[in-house]
Amino acid sequence: MDKRRQRAADDGERRIVLSFAPDKVVLLVGRIIVGLGIGIASMTVPVYIAEVSPPHLRGQLVTINSLFITGGQFIASVVDGAFSYLSRDGWRYMLGLSIVPAVLQFIGFMFLPESPRWLLQKGRGPEARQVLSQIRGDRSIDEEYDTIRTSIEEEEREAGGGGLVILRILNHGPTRRALIVGCGLQMFQQLSGINTVMYYSATILQMAGVRDDKQAIWLAAATSATNFVFTLVGVWLVERVGRRKLTVGSLLGTGLSLTLLAVGFLLTALNSPPITLHPVNSQNSSCRLYESCERCMLDPNCGFCYRENGTRVYDSSCAPVDQVSTDHAAWGSCSNQTEAADSPVWAYNYCPTSYSWIVLLGLILYLAFFAPGMGTMPWTVNSEIYPLWARSTGNACSAGVNWIFNVLVALTFLHVAEFLTYYGAFFMYSGLVVLALLFVLGCLPETQGLQLEDVENLFAGQLCSCGASSPSGSRHVHYIRVKGNNYLPSDNDASDVE
Repeated sequence: MDKRRQRAADDGERRIVLSFAPDKVVLLVGRIIVGLGIGIASMTVPVYIAEVSPPHLRGQLVTINSLFITGGQFIASVVDGAFSYLSRDGWRYMLGLSIVPAVLQFIGFMFLPESPRWLLQKGRGPEARQVLSQIRGDRSIDEEYDTIRTSIEEEEREAGGGGLVILRILNHGPTRRALIVGCGLQMFQQLSGINTVMYYSATILQMAGVRDDKQAIWLAAATSATNFVFTLVGVWLVERVGRRKLTVGSLLGTGLSLTLLAVGFLLTALNSPPITLHPVNSQNSSCRLYESCERCMLDPNCGFCYRENGTRVYDSSCAPVDQVSTDHAAWGSCSNQTEAADSPVWAYNYCPTSYSWIVLLGLILYLAFFAPGMGTMPWTVNSEIYPLWARSTGNACSAGVNWIFNVLVALTFLHVAEFLTYYGAFFMYSGLVVLALLFVLGCLPETQGLQLEDVENLFAGQLCSCGASSPSGSRHVHYIRVKGNNYLPSDNDASDVE
C-alpha cells in the first residue's frame, strides 16, 4: 500500500481509537497518533498539489487545500455545538463521526495518480507522460514534460554521490535562502496567534464575559465560519494580486485586529468589578487578597462569586475553586449552585462586562484578515520555492517549524495571559505581527505565474534582497545554468544578509 492510501487508513484507525478511549491515557495516545498523521499530511498534500498543478492555477489549487481544512474546522465546530447538549459522552460521538471523512478520503486516494515529477525522478518516464497528459486534458504536454525531465536530469547530475538532502540544502545558497523564508513564514503564522484563536476561541469569549458554555461554543463556530468564508476569498485573490501583496495585506489587518482584541480586554480590565467581600476561611489562601475581578480571574485557583441587579454587581468575592469541578467554589455561597433567581453567580474564567462585543468583533476581523493571506500563503509558498530534489525535505522542515511553534504558542497562551494579563498577551501577538510584516517585506519574493523549475532563480541573490523580486522583470539578473542549478556568477560568494 502506498503512502497516500496508508495515511488515509491510519487516519481511520486513529479516529476509532479516540472514540472508544476508555480513559484519558488512551485518549492522549490517540491524539498523539492523530498529530503524527496530520503532520505528514500537512507536508505532503501541498507538495503534491503544487507538482500536478499548471503554473497559472497552482496558487489557487494549493489554497483550496486550506479552504477545505477551514471548512472541516467549521463543520467540526458545528458538530461540537450540537453534541454539547448531550449530558454525557458527546465527545465520543463527535470523534467517532470523524471516521466518515477518513473513509471517503481512503476511497478517493485509490484513484489518485502519483505526481509526474515524482515518477520522472524515479525513472518511470512513460507513466509520467501518461499521468501528465491525463491531468492536463487536451493541452499539449511536450514542452512541460521536456522542461520537467531536463530539470530532473540536471539536478541528478549535480547531486553526484548524493548525501543527506538537508545538508545539500544548507550548503547550496538558493535552497538555503528558500528554506529560511519558508520556515520564517511558518513560524510567523503561528506567532501571529492563529491557533490561540482557533483552540481557545470559546475560552477567549468566556474570558471576555460570555457566560454560557454552549453560547461560547456556538460563537466559536461563528468564528470558524468566518475563517472558512475568508479562506475562500484567498482562493479568489491569490492569482489576482499575488502571494506577496496578499500576505502583506493580511498581516496589516491581522495586527490591527489583534490590537482591537487587546483593547477589548483592556477595557474589560479597567472596568473590572471590585471585590467587596473578603470572607476568611482556612482554604481561602491567596484568593481573598485580590481587589478586583480581573486579578481574581488571572489566578487559575480562584473564581469570582457575585450577585447582580441588572448591570450592577454587588456582594462580590474571590473564592477558591473546587478541586473536583470548576463549576462551583470550594466553599461559601457559590459552593452549592442552584437555579434559584436570587442565587449568586459563579464565574470561573470571566468577569461580568459590557465589552464582550469588542472581543467578538476583534476575533471575527482577525480571522477575516488572517485567513486569505497568512492562513494559506505559508503553505502555498513553501510548495513552490524548492527545487524537486529539495522539495520534500524543505516542506518537511517548514511544516515541522509550523507545528513546533503551534505547540509552543498553544502551551504558553494561558500562562502568558496569567503573567501579562489577557490584553498584554494580545498586545504581544500584535508586536510579533509587526516583526512578521518586516520579514515578509524584506525577504518574500513573488512566485506568481512562474514554473516550479524557475522559482529557484528568485533566491540566487542575497537573502533579504529577494523581497522586491517579481516575475514581471523588475529585477533583471543574468543566470547561468551550471550542473542543474541557476547561479549568479558570484553566487558562491553572496552572503545571506545584506
